[in-house]
Amino acid sequence: MKKEYEALFTPWKIHDLEIKNRIVMCSMGGTSIFGWMEPNHFDKEAARFLLERARNNAGLILPGIAPIRDPMGGRWLYQNTGKFKALKAYMEEFHKTGAKLFIQITAGFGRAMAINDIMVKMLQNKVLGTLGKPIFDMDWITASASATPNRWADDVYSRPLTVEEIDEIVEAFAKTAKLCMDAGVDGIEVHAVHEGYTLDQFATKYTNQRTDEYGGCLENRYRFAADIVKAIKERCGEDFPVSLRYSVVSKTKGFRQGALPEEGDNYEEVGRDMAESEIAAKFLQDAGYDMLNCDNGTYDAWYWAHPPAYMPRNCNLEDVSHIKQFVDIPVVCAGRMEPAEGAAAIAAGKIDAMGVARQFLTDSAWVTKLMEEREEDIKPCICCHNACFTMARYEGSANDQDMMDAIHMARCALNPRTMQTKKYRIQRTDKPKRIAIVGGGIGGMECAMVLTARGHLAEIYEKSDRLGGVFIAAAAPSFKEKDRALIEWYRREIQKRGIPVHLNTEVTDVNALGADEVIVATGATPKKLPIPGMEHAMEATEYLYGRETGEKVVIVGGGLSGCEIAYDLILKGKKPVIVEMKNDLIALRGVCLANSSFLRETMALHDTPVYLETTVQEIRPDGVTIKDKDGNTQDISCDNVIVSIGYNPQPVAPASRHVHLVGDANGVGNLRTVIWRAWDVCMKL
Repeated sequence: MKKEYEALFTPWKIHDLEIKNRIVMCSMGGTSIFGWMEPNHFDKEAARFLLERARNNAGLILPGIAPIRDPMGGRWLYQNTGKFKALKAYMEEFHKTGAKLFIQITAGFGRAMAINDIMVKMLQNKVLGTLGKPIFDMDWITASASATPNRWADDVYSRPLTVEEIDEIVEAFAKTAKLCMDAGVDGIEVHAVHEGYTLDQFATKYTNQRTDEYGGCLENRYRFAADIVKAIKERCGEDFPVSLRYSVVSKTKGFRQGALPEEGDNYEEVGRDMAESEIAAKFLQDAGYDMLNCDNGTYDAWYWAHPPAYMPRNCNLEDVSHIKQFVDIPVVCAGRMEPAEGAAAIAAGKIDAMGVARQFLTDSAWVTKLMEEREEDIKPCICCHNACFTMARYEGSANDQDMMDAIHMARCALNPRTMQTKKYRIQRTDKPKRIAIVGGGIGGMECAMVLTARGHLAEIYEKSDRLGGVFIAAAAPSFKEKDRALIEWYRREIQKRGIPVHLNTEVTDVNALGADEVIVATGATPKKLPIPGMEHAMEATEYLYGRETGEKVVIVGGGLSGCEIAYDLILKGKKPVIVEMKNDLIALRGVCLANSSFLRETMALHDTPVYLETTVQEIRPDGVTIKDKDGNTQDISCDNVIVSIGYNPQPVAPASRHVHLVGDANGVGNLRTVIWRAWDVCMKL
């Protein structure tokens, strides 16, 4: 391996347990070995997922959180003992890899529970709540330290947990930990004084207004977490390792308002500031925790714990390195960690290990490839959250998430096989076909790779001089470096697999290709506004391909693309103005709150004018006329207008028996719809 990575592959210890290297696969919701939003059981899909990462040289594996009490049905995790027998047999196989595994258990979600509209009704209507209680006891699921507002829904408040309920939870942690230990699990991770979950809601001042022994002073606020580790150690022995998921600093201004990673965002911390964290970390160590698995943030500042592409790489490293000075136990840092920076920090003694999560969703073998000096073969995670975390929130909605996404989290937009091995698989064909692919964007390239793996002869026809399609424009902003790396990865894979590519070749008649099957992946075309002056505006792709703008730019459309363009303009020192017909920016399903809240709060921090529930009536060379929901009109002067209102599918041929549409040609979406649809089509050919 390269010398710069050597520090990552040295052994270290958690208590007396030796870990073979410094790469920790952090927990991701949906990868729990006991299942996710369902009655607890031994989850075979998650078990396969975890074992594959262990076989590919992760040092310590942390499965997704296991609620101490089932969200569905309300059974305690320790009550279904049959799954621990299956776990014991699994751990024997798992340990053959040399990796270690800690089970992560959560006390609950509290006000962070991503409730949807149905759950809101159950909380606000006593009759519905009573009827639904045997399935989802929302009163319990959302219970917190104090009566605080839910992160996802207006006018919904958590109720305070009673001391008796706290005692039950503490006892449940101890019982569950003992069952895990007896099954051969290497340790427990307590979730969490972190990210604004239940234990963190007890720990932070803005969410804890209690006056009993669990409120007030620091020792009282952190008592719940301390009680848990003490109970585990009493039941399992002092030598059984217990880690704590820990947010060093809350980075929170208030309910539903985070602090951005900009020098200009001066704010007063309402949660855990660094001064408190220095004391709290030592207090938690002294209570019995053997490791702190760290990042920053809360659900009110969710982009710190789940950083989108807009967040700096290694965004938590400085704070985590600081807190290590105040404890004697190992400290792990997570949050867009890069191997070179992680290795350097470990070598310098600033942290003990590097935590990585979503990259394991995209490429299960990335650690192995790093060790073998095959970095260019690693398929990069682009921090899109399009499949792993699709919890969306905008004005007037609760968690607007597809139900299948809520039930099956930790999937990957770029890798359909992640946590879906039964649905997505490569089967060699016994009837190879010649298959023409029209369009060399991401969808076309994904099709070519899947078909080639299945034994077909696939050829790509691309009208431009390079592969990548419209994603080249989407990857243009400075903060999309991982998107650009993904395009390069695809181009290399197409070349390595020997897939024929015909560039500068526009196909107008698919029948002339003489192929057995044709896949059309020709993308979409921008929508046009039926208003005077459209000729004075530029399309979003024109800007992204490099067309220059003046100082003040009106962006028509406040969806994800429009807001990303506005952010790109802000980074360039320019002054965007957003006009959006909906009642909020990025008001659509599937865009993770971590992404959307970062962009909304950035617009607010930079005083970007945003006109909601407003339409554009006319575009002129020097400005636009807009009309609000009350019919009032006004003129806005500007140097340029960028229109970003969406796209219409543009297939070069209609679907038929032998013509198949993929990507935006089949229906405008995102990389997840493009790539998953490619597999849906190609597995059947």
